[in-house]
Amino acid sequence: MEEESRAVGRKLWEHPDPESTSMWQFMQDVNSKHGLQLQVSFISFHDILFFIIFYSPFVTNIPYLKTFQDLHAYSLAQRSQFWSDVFVAANLIHGGSYTTVYDESRTIDTIPRWFEGVELNFAENVLFSRGAGSDSDPGQRTMAGKEDAKVAVTEVREGGSAVRDVTYGELRVRAGQLANAMAAHGVGKGDRVVVVGSNSVETLLVWLATCWVGAIFSSSSTDMGVKGILQRAVQVNPAFLFMDDAALYNGKVVDLRQKMADIVDGLHACSNFRGVVAIHRFRDEPPRDLSAVPRAQPWTAFLANARLTPPPFTRIGFHEPFLICYSSGTTGIPKAIVHSVGGVVLNYFKEGGLHEGLGPHSVTLQYTTTGWIMYLASVGVLLFGGRTIMYDGSPFQPDAGILVRTAAEHRATKLGVSPRWMFELSKNNLAPRAMADLSHLRTVTSTGMVLSDQLFEWFYDTGFPPHVHLGNISGGTDIAGCFGLLNPLTPVYVGGGTQGPSLGLHIAIYDALLPDGPGAPLPHGVPGELVAAAPFPNVPCFFWGDGDPLHPPGPKYRAAYFARFDNVWAHGDFCRVHPVTGNISFLGRADGVLNPSGVRFGSAEIYGVMERYFADRVQDSLCVGQRRPQDDDESVMLFLLMKPGVKFSRALVAEVKKRVGEDLSKRHVPRFVFETPEIPTTINLKKVELPVKQIVSGQTITASGTLANPQSLDFYYRFVKVEDLVGPREKL
Repeated sequence: MEEESRAVGRKLWEHPDPESTSMWQFMQDVNSKHGLQLQVSFISFHDILFFIIFYSPFVTNIPYLKTFQDLHAYSLAQRSQFWSDVFVAANLIHGGSYTTVYDESRTIDTIPRWFEGVELNFAENVLFSRGAGSDSDPGQRTMAGKEDAKVAVTEVREGGSAVRDVTYGELRVRAGQLANAMAAHGVGKGDRVVVVGSNSVETLLVWLATCWVGAIFSSSSTDMGVKGILQRAVQVNPAFLFMDDAALYNGKVVDLRQKMADIVDGLHACSNFRGVVAIHRFRDEPPRDLSAVPRAQPWTAFLANARLTPPPFTRIGFHEPFLICYSSGTTGIPKAIVHSVGGVVLNYFKEGGLHEGLGPHSVTLQYTTTGWIMYLASVGVLLFGGRTIMYDGSPFQPDAGILVRTAAEHRATKLGVSPRWMFELSKNNLAPRAMADLSHLRTVTSTGMVLSDQLFEWFYDTGFPPHVHLGNISGGTDIAGCFGLLNPLTPVYVGGGTQGPSLGLHIAIYDALLPDGPGAPLPHGVPGELVAAAPFPNVPCFFWGDGDPLHPPGPKYRAAYFARFDNVWAHGDFCRVHPVTGNISFLGRADGVLNPSGVRFGSAEIYGVMERYFADRVQDSLCVGQRRPQDDDESVMLFLLMKPGVKFSRALVAEVKKRVGEDLSKRHVPRFVFETPEIPTTINLKKVELPVKQIVSGQTITASGTLANPQSLDFYYRFVKVEDLVGPREKL
C-alpha cells in the first residue's frame, strides 16, 4: 500500500519556458531583495529539504533554495515578509501605510488583521492602474494597460446570439454615473447592495458602483429560487436590490417580474430596504412594465438625478468588508461570509498573477453564475488590465461546443469550467481541439467537483491541445480563494489532483478519526482532514449578524471552522498529499467521508470507477454512507442514474461491485446499489451528498434554496428502512 501511495502517474504537461513566468520572476525579485537564492529546477518533490520545511513551516533560516517547493516553504517560514513582497509586487492603488504586516503571535482562530493603516478601493483598482515604479505615489491613478479604447468586457448571450464589447473608458464612465446615483440615494460606507442578476455588464457595474462609494456588494443568480434568495438577502438587510427583469436559459426567456415582486415582499421587514431597481436585461427588447412590482423603479429612473462628475472613491481599511458571499446552505440557512477588500484583492493577485500568470494581455472566459464564488474569477482579470468574456446562459445550448467556440472566437487565453462540463464532452466524444482553433488558449481551470484521473487523461489524450495547462483547483467561498491550485513550475501528472498548495497557505492533513481537540498531522500519502495551520490575509472578516464584528469570530464562525481542532482552520475537505509530487488530492467532503468498518475513503474514488467503466450506461452516480441510530457500522450506498434507454439490472449491480473491488479494494465495495430517478444538485450543477446521507440515516431535513431540484430529496427517505427494499425491490 505504501508503494502504491508513492507511485507517480504519467506526466501530462510541464511549462516549456518556466523562466518566462510571473512566478519565476517574482522568485528572482524575492531572491534579489532578500539575498536568497531562489531558482527554478524540476527536481523531485521528495527532496529532503522539502520534507523538512513542509513539516516545519516556522523555520527562520532559508538555505539554498531553487524550486516551487522552496518558494512555498519561504512563504510559510517568512510569512510577513512574503506577504509584504506580494503587496509590493501587486502595486495596488492605496492610501496610508503599514508598519506591521500582521501580529505573528496570533493564531488563525483569532482572525488577526493584516496591513493595518492601508486603505484601498476595489473599484478603483479594477478601473485604474497605479503608476509604475516603486517610487510612484501609491494613490496615483493611471490608465496604463486600461486605456479608454481597450475592451474590458465582452458580454456573450447564450449560444452567441448577441455580443457586445464594453471598453475600460465606458466602464469608468458608467460605473461612476451609477456610483453618483447611489450616493444621491443615500448609499454609503457599510451599506449593503444586493444583486439578483446574470453575468452581465450591468451586474458588474452594480458591483463597481457599490464598492466605489464604500458599500458592500452581494449577488445571487436569477435561477435561484425566491426562498434561497431571501435566505441570503434578509440576513444582510440591504439598502437596495438590483434585479434583472428577465433571464435567458436553455433557449427560453423567463420573465422575472413576479419573482422580483415576491422578493420585495419578502424584504418588507428589512429596516434599511428602500426598493428594487429593475435592470433592463435585453436591450433589443422593450422595457418591461413594472407597475405590478411594489417599490420598483427602472435603472434609468435610478440614474436620473446622477451628475456626470463621479464621486471620489471611498477607500476603506485593508481589513474592512466589501463583499458578502454565502455558503451553499444545502442543509440549512446559508452562512453570510464577509470578505475584506484587502484580503481578496491581494490574494487574487497572488493566485491570478503568480500562479496563473494573468496580465494585461489575458482574455478569460470563466463559466459561472453570479451566485458562485467563481464570479470573482470572472471579474478578477480586470485587476490586471485584461479582458473578461462574460457568458450568460446554458453551456450546452445550442450544443455542448458553445463554450469552446466562444473561447476560440474571442481568443481566450484562459477557460474556467467544471469537471461536469468536461465529463459531458468526453462522454459525447467531443474533442475541443478538433472543434475550433485553440492556439491562443494557455490555461484551463477546473473546479466545483473532484476532477477524475480519467478526465485528466481525456484532457490531454483527446480533449485539448497539449500546450494547454490544466489547472485543477480547489478552495471555496469560505476563503474566496484556493487551498490547492496550479503553478507553472511543476509538472501535471495523472492522479495528481491539484498541483500543490497555494503560496502563503500552511496546509496540513490532520487525522480525521481524532475527536475535537488538538489534532495531529498525518504523513504524506495518508488521507485525512484538510486544515490551515496559520493565518493568511483572505480569512473572512466575520459572518454577518454573528456576534461582534469588531471581535471575530462569532459563535457561528467559530463553530464552522475552529471548533474541530485547536488553533487551526478545519476546512471540511477529505484530502491526501502525494508523498513524491506534493500534489493535493481532494477526495470529498470530510462530513461525507465513507467509513465502513473503520476504513475511510472519499466518494470521489467510487465516482472514478463509475466514470472509467460505466460512462456508457450510467449518466451519474451518488455515493453516501448510512449510519442510523440503531446501526453498529456504516453501510455504503451507491445510487445510479441510468442513461436514457439503459435498464438497471442485477447484472449491472454485480459488475459495479466487482469493478470497485478490483480497482480499489473489497472494503470499498458498496453494500447497496440502487437506481435513482434524480440526483440532487445545486444550481451550479454540483451534486450534493450530505442531505442524502442525513436522510438515509434517519434525519428529516429542510431542503435548501440553493438546490436546483429540491424535490429530488423526497425519493431518498424510503431508504431509511433499506432492509425492506433489498431483494426483489432493489431496483427502486
